[in-house]
Order: sequence, then structure tokens, then C-alpha cells
Amino acid sequence: MLQEYTNILVPLDGSKQAEVALNKAIAVAKRNQAHVDVLAVIDPGQFGYNLAGLADGDITYQLVQDSEAYLKETVAKVKKDGFEDIDFHIRMGSPKPIISQDFVKDHHNDLIMMGATGLNAMERVLEGSVTTYVQRNALTDVIVVKTDLNNTQVTK
Repeated sequence: MLQEYTNILVPLDGSKQAEVALNKAIAVAKRNQAHVDVLAVIDPGQFGYNLAGLADGDITYQLVQDSEAYLKETVAKVKKDGFEDIDFHIRMGSPKPIISQDFVKDHHNDLIMMGATGLNAMERVLEGSVTTYVQRNALTDVIVVKTDLNNTQVTK
């Protein structure tokens, strides 16, 4: 018996890998008549701190505005291409627990589809891969997308 998914989470970070994962998630959602949640996680600590140890409010505000514009544009394109059952979300905090546990609990996702990595090599060394963390700690199935719809490997 084939697994049928009803609520797919796709974390987006603006990388090519994440957008390829979204394309594959839409294909899976169409076959399963599933809903898709796209999620951007903003980690203010990743972008530095001011002297008080807090991320600057202007920087955080701009990050939220940029993420919202990116997600609205992405969702509008998906809807224009004929898939309507999609919503976008923005969360603040560490991407690892938010993607693997918190968001999934709140939205009852039964599948996470994400790109292999959106980080460059140095960021992976310093922070560790979000994808690896999610694979190990997710409360649901995880598919790491490494190829496009034509099964051609995605390059950065």
C-alpha cells in the first residue's frame, strides 16, 4: 500500500534546493490531494547582535518584510500554475526545532520535504546542517530532495 500524505511542510530559505523541493512537494500534493505549508524561519541571532545582545529591531523587521514578500510571490506563482491548496508561514527562532517539531505539531504535517542544504560549506561547519538535524529529529517523515522533477541533480 502506498503512503498517502495530506499535509506537507516545505521550509523555504530562498535557495535553489528549497525551491526544487517545493516543486516536488507540489507534485506529491497533487497526487495525494494534499495541502502544502511553506515556511520561512527567521533566526535573528544568525545576523549578529547589537551591544545589548539583541538583534536590531530594524534588521528583524526588514527580514520579516523580505520573507513575507518572497513567500507571497512564491505562493502566487504556485497558484497561478494551478495549485491552490497552499499557505505560507513565517516563524522567528532557531530553524532546527521549529521545522522538525514545533511547526509540525501546530499544523499537523505528515511529511516534510526539503532541499539537501541551503547553506554554504562554511555555514554548515559552523552551524551544522538544518536538513541533517530535521532528518534525525522530525516528528514525521522527511524527504530530502536532491533532484528536480526530471531527476536531474540540483546544483547550487
